[in-house]
Amino acid sequence: MPAGELRHTESSAEVEGEAWVWAQIKAEARRDAEAEPALASYLYSTILSHSSLKRSLSFHLGNKLCSSTLLSTLLYDLFLNTFSSDPSLLAAAVADLRAAHERDPACVSFSHCLLNYKGFLACQAHRVAHKLWIQSRRPLALALHSRIADVFAVDIHPAARIGKGVLFDHATGVVVGETAVIGNNVSILHHVTLGGTGKAGGDRHPKIGDGVLIGASATILGNVKIGEGAKIGAGSVVLIDVPPRTTAVGNPARLVGGKERPSKLEDVPGESMDHTSFISEWSDYII
Repeated sequence: MPAGELRHTESSAEVEGEAWVWAQIKAEARRDAEAEPALASYLYSTILSHSSLKRSLSFHLGNKLCSSTLLSTLLYDLFLNTFSSDPSLLAAAVADLRAAHERDPACVSFSHCLLNYKGFLACQAHRVAHKLWIQSRRPLALALHSRIADVFAVDIHPAARIGKGVLFDHATGVVVGETAVIGNNVSILHHVTLGGTGKAGGDRHPKIGDGVLIGASATILGNVKIGEGAKIGAGSVVLIDVPPRTTAVGNPARLVGGKERPSKLEDVPGESMDHTSFISEWSDYII
């Protein structure tokens, strides 16, 4: 299956996983409502009053992204109908929730991610915009894209393809171009750009393999491939392909270990979130 593509069937394991995560979210919301009465009404309306994760997520996204002319009730129906018609979207949302919970030590609960992680929320709203895009409902997809950018400061073109188990950590300033593809189990930090190299059309944006980690403020330009399990250091500028299981750092980026015999990574950086283990090989500079 190509990177960034989601299946349109839901396995029994995915159904059970979704049920377990939803049960955890409701238990967390009940606990937090008891501990902090000021949040009781909010937690009831966003989580506890809903019978399923897709209804809770649809309600929350609708309220986050609505405006005076784009009503929350319209958006709720749009999100709910889309999640209901394509089970792979909800399975991806569950995988994204798990990714945040497992990879980000600041993620104290699944409910915290569902309610407060704008990277997670932007990604789920993008999945719906992408579905609209491939259904040729492009004006609505672009309107939703605009609201996502306005509200969450995350700019993902609705044509871009994103896999599952994806973490947009902090997420502010992330830009993902029209023909970009992001694989499964990828982690992307704030102010990352997956952009083009000019005004030429066609397939012009990066292709990010499974398990990749892209550090904060990294810029990847053009139709380049970042191989499976590669790591892009913070602040790097990448203009050419990066081989699988290697680390690219710098401006312009170069491979740790050199082009001929680059150092190979043993872990999956998109899951381990190891940003700095390459430093001893990269530089002897000490502050």
